[in-house]
Amino acid sequence: MSALFDSLASAFASGGDARRRAQFDAALRDGLPGPRSERWKYTSLRALERRSFAVAPDAAPPVDAALLADIPAPRLVFVNGRLDAALSHVETLPADLSVDTGTDAHDMAAADAAVESDGDAGTPGDDVFARVNAALAREGVRVQVNAGAHVDAPLQLVFVGASTDADLAWHLRHRIVLGAGASLCVVEHHLASGAHRHLDTSALRIDVAEGATLEHARVQQAADGATLFTRTEATLQRDSVYRRVDLELGGALSRHELDVRLVGDRALLAAHGVLLAAGRTHLDTRLGIEHLARDTRCELLWRGIGAGRGRAVFHGGITIHPGADGTDARLSNKNLLLSATAEIDTQPVLVIHADEVQAAHGATVGELDPNALFYLRARGLPQPQAKQLLTAAFCREPLAAVADATLRETLTALIDAALDAVTG
Repeated sequence: MSALFDSLASAFASGGDARRRAQFDAALRDGLPGPRSERWKYTSLRALERRSFAVAPDAAPPVDAALLADIPAPRLVFVNGRLDAALSHVETLPADLSVDTGTDAHDMAAADAAVESDGDAGTPGDDVFARVNAALAREGVRVQVNAGAHVDAPLQLVFVGASTDADLAWHLRHRIVLGAGASLCVVEHHLASGAHRHLDTSALRIDVAEGATLEHARVQQAADGATLFTRTEATLQRDSVYRRVDLELGGALSRHELDVRLVGDRALLAAHGVLLAAGRTHLDTRLGIEHLARDTRCELLWRGIGAGRGRAVFHGGITIHPGADGTDARLSNKNLLLSATAEIDTQPVLVIHADEVQAAHGATVGELDPNALFYLRARGLPQPQAKQLLTAAFCREPLAAVADATLRETLTALIDAALDAVTG
């Protein structure tokens, strides 16, 4: 076995049922995906394969409360994969919203079945981190909103990687369930408290019932040395709405797989995002959107920026299945290269098996418009400020779908601060 799997095996030895054992054995059997895997061809795991990680201890290190000063309640805070009750504040949760921590055996079985079905479609090893997560996850958050309930205050889920003497690995599994006609806003924060090189795998399963609405923002600002593998799976029922925005701003290696199934008529997905790959950051985002019902819609608007020696990888896959007539599916992925050493790889994919649909997809990679840059400089703006202004404007469109004005302003400020560091 590789050093990576040796260290993960020692974590698994602490216990696990037959289902977990089967998932871990499958991960060991398949190993890590290599360059022949279509799903991983732009993301090399050779350096990770040689690394070892210790099990995250039950007691997390202290975190400066100032890190969370701008994150309001209600919030749940995990530090190095462990719930920190002292930093969490859920006393004000409404009666129609329940939040539990810990893994759920029944949910594990459903998630395992999803891993099995996904794994058949690709090269062995494609789902290795989903399998590792299914085998090793011991904690997580389960959020449930009662039918017809409307939760006003956004629920904040905070995941902090904190400095320790050893490189740690932790694995979290979450679930969000909205009852019929319910509405909720969830904001994920992935933050760093000091420098570290930890490994974080997470899985989130989302069920949006008939007529329900979920607003979801995910902000990834992990440490420069951190490695993150995230999978989000969502199922949308009839007349449901799922709007989300992702900001990928940190980490050494971050891969997010977003798989959404629109199984009910007139379901709507709006999934937008910004990838900022600066320094030596490697960001990999993979969308798999499946339209299985009539008159469904998806709007996918993504912007990528490469700076320094950063690399951004984007795969936008849309499949319109037989019988999904009336589907309206649109994908746009535009990218900016701010340096000669940055790299961006983009793959828009559209597969149609139905009639009477509207579908469009496209991708571009280019540089800042020299005429626009000259125009701003001719009016007295220094070059760094002109570049920041144009690049910030390039990132604004994905945020327009955020309904909450306060949240939209917060996300905009985060992007502007990240761009200041890159273009200044």
